Amino acid sequence: MFAKRQSVLAATAGAPPARRSVAEILSPVIRVLKKPPVAVAAAGVLLLGAAALFVTVLGDPRAGAPSARVALNRPAAAPTAVPTGLEAFSLDGSGLYQDLTAEGGDPSALGQAVITLPDGATVSGDGAPVTAPRIAAQPLPQAPIAGLSQPGPEGPLPRIAPDGRVPAQAYARPFISNGKPRVALIVGGLGLNAATTRAAIERLPPEVTLSFVPYAEGLQGWIDLARAQGHEVMLEMPMEPTGYPNNDPGPYTLLANAAPADIQAKMNWLLGRATGYFGVTNYLGDRFATSEAGMTAFMGVLRQRGVAFLDDGSMSRRPGAWARASANRIIDEEQNPTAIVGQLNALEALAKARGQALGTGFSYPVTVEAAARWTAGLEARGLQLAPASALANRPGR
Repeated sequence: MFAKRQSVLAATAGAPPARRSVAEILSPVIRVLKKPPVAVAAAGVLLLGAAALFVTVLGDPRAGAPSARVALNRPAAAPTAVPTGLEAFSLDGSGLYQDLTAEGGDPSALGQAVITLPDGATVSGDGAPVTAPRIAAQPLPQAPIAGLSQPGPEGPLPRIAPDGRVPAQAYARPFISNGKPRVALIVGGLGLNAATTRAAIERLPPEVTLSFVPYAEGLQGWIDLARAQGHEVMLEMPMEPTGYPNNDPGPYTLLANAAPADIQAKMNWLLGRATGYFGVTNYLGDRFATSEAGMTAFMGVLRQRGVAFLDDGSMSRRPGAWARASANRIIDEEQNPTAIVGQLNALEALAKARGQALGTGFSYPVTVEAAARWTAGLEARGLQLAPASALANRPGR
């Protein structure tokens, strides 16, 4: 259409003007345009402009309307990461493993790595349900035991009874040595996730010690359930790590530069969360461990209240508390079944060499599964599974 209009203008360019005055005004311009090079160039410019206008207006029915362009590239789904110990403190009851059931199933059908233990049992990878069989209950006395607690500002606090009984002994699982090398295991991070907490309580042998997060909702109920199954229990004490507060274990973290009164006030809240535990363990705390005043105040509170302290191995040179022990090995720093079973086997070898060994791990499903399968064959391999309290010693003894 625009090309046709251009040709008509070119054809009538030399016609006599309707009015003389207009021709006189335009005659210089017309003479220039009549020159072949100028006429061709002008026609080309007009043609290109007409084509651009045609595409802009008629080629897009939405031309003139507001618009925006967005690149819609769907990224590949990132694999779900297993939570670290620190992340566990920020999870609630609907954590990453909340959808797991405690019932059996074929782990290989879930696309998980599966390894076979020496006794023929299999252990699946992270995220698979715990398939180890349930263990028959061997109940411990219900908490609180009379005389071992007193009212505190935030809840009942442990204390040494007038007759000399202490929580570190009264709430510990009884143990009689059979003369074989002893190996003990602590599984921690419990209380934040219902599925993994119940799996650890029901599917690990009662000799396995369970450690609970003080921030967990319904903490006393979980401790009662664990003791009814036969497990002795501990509480986790959040301590200042390197990188605090970016690396933050929670609102009641024991700080390295805190005054003894502040440490005691926070410990009153932590220790008052529940009853029935024989001892406590650290959660993080490499920075807190460097504070002489902080550790002295911490150990003094535990010693006065008759509570044991069993650390993850990072504070083995720190004496104090009513009774002490340090883990020899963390079994699941690498969270896959092959690595965990390898650490458990190393723990077993250490127990045979030294007469006893203590390991600790977090309540990942793969850790619970591996520990359940591994402990089932200990007796046949010449070891005795012991509660962690049996490896704790009084200072100076």
